Amino acid sequence: MDGSENVTRLLREWSDGHRTAFDELMPIVYGELHRQAGRYLRNERGYQTLQTTALIHEAYVRLVGQTGFQWESRTQFFAFAAQVMRHILVDRARAKHREKRGGNAVKVPLDEAVGLTVEEQDIDLTALDNALNRLAKIDEQQVRLVELRYFGGLSLEDTAEALKISRATAARDWNVARAWLHRELTR
Repeated sequence: MDGSENVTRLLREWSDGHRTAFDELMPIVYGELHRQAGRYLRNERGYQTLQTTALIHEAYVRLVGQTGFQWESRTQFFAFAAQVMRHILVDRARAKHREKRGGNAVKVPLDEAVGLTVEEQDIDLTALDNALNRLAKIDEQQVRLVELRYFGGLSLEDTAEALKISRATAARDWNVARAWLHRELTR
C-alpha cells in the first residue's frame, strides 16, 4: 500500500472512531504538515513569532478534537489542516494587533505562489482574512481554493481533487480569485 492509500485508510479508520488509527496517522502526516507550516512561516520575514513546530502542535490539538467528521482522502485532510493553520495565524495576528492597540499589524508576503503581483508583496494577514471573508460572500469555492493553495501549499491538481472540481475550473477560479484579491488588497 503506498503512502497516500495508507493515509486514506487511517483517516477512514479514525472517522470510524478508532483512536489508534489517529495515533498511527500523525507520524505519517507530520512531515507534510511541517512542510506546509514551514513554507508559510518562512515567508513571514520575522513578523510572526510562532515557530513551525508550535503551529503544527496547535493545529494538532485542534485536529485531535475533531469528532464525527468523515475523512475521505489525504487531500481533504491536508485541506482541512490548511484551514486550521489559517485560523490559528489569523487569531494570533488579531490578538497581537489588539495588544498593540492599533500598532503594526502582522504582515505576511503573498509570494509568487499566489501570484498577486510579479514582485513579492507584504500583506497584512488580517486584511487578507477580511478580504477572503468578503470573497466568501461572492464565491465560497474561490476562498477554499486560496486556502488550499496559499495556506496549504497544495498544487492546482490536489486543490481540484480536494474541491471535487476539474483542473480547468480550479485554474480559472484561481486566476479570478488572485485578481480579485489583488484589487482588494491594493486599494
